[in-house]
Amino acid sequence: MKPGTAIKVEEVSKSFLIPHRISDTIRERLVRFEWKKKYELLHALKDVSFEVRQGEFFGIIGRNGSGKTTLLKILAGIYTCDQGKVTISGHISPFLELGVGFNAELSGRDNIFLNGTILGLSRKEIRSKFDSMVQFSELDRFIDQKLKNYSGGMQVRLAFAVAIHANRGILLMDEVLAVGDMNFQRKCIAEFNRYRNEGKTVVLVSHDIETVKKSCDRVMLLCNGEIAKTGPAEEVCADYVRQNTDHERGSN
Repeated sequence: MKPGTAIKVEEVSKSFLIPHRISDTIRERLVRFEWKKKYELLHALKDVSFEVRQGEFFGIIGRNGSGKTTLLKILAGIYTCDQGKVTISGHISPFLELGVGFNAELSGRDNIFLNGTILGLSRKEIRSKFDSMVQFSELDRFIDQKLKNYSGGMQVRLAFAVAIHANRGILLMDEVLAVGDMNFQRKCIAEFNRYRNEGKTVVLVSHDIETVKKSCDRVMLLCNGEIAKTGPAEEVCADYVRQNTDHERGSN
């Protein structure tokens, strides 16, 4: 991988088997024992190749089902690709979706230690950053409640607080602004700016086109698991908006 490259993805493909007929109860399974499960092969990603430069804010956009989150999970090491190669230069801090790295039966406090450990922090590091994490999340009143009693927005705030305190060189973000109030969103954008000033790398998946245009240097548009276009944020986001407009017109 050439100097200055943070992430290199080479001809990555990923498929899933989607079952079409599932028995929901024991009775159904007994009555319909002769049924055979049928599967559909879903190609989530097809020969995807791109590079992200160190210190770059790289956006990934596309309609639902285009392969964005699957790609991010491959970059984070949660999924393995069926073929192709991913090379990462540096340590990654992923913030992907609710539930990843959290345990609903544990308190917010315990989940900070759990998630921080998963991200590679020592217990000493977590303890030293704990108060700052809680302050950022604004959850000090609820930090000893079980996570299952948190709202979706509260879980997002807690997960984001841990992710940004992991102090990794590469931050993976999936729809971080989709849940949360305006105050939290402003905090996220302020953290993006801090990362930019520190020369860190951010890969951002979002349907919020205005945030992508403001935050990202380059953007990649995915369509049905393939790269439709990669280029300057304004240009690619404009193509995405036109694509959605044409789709809406075609469906009416």
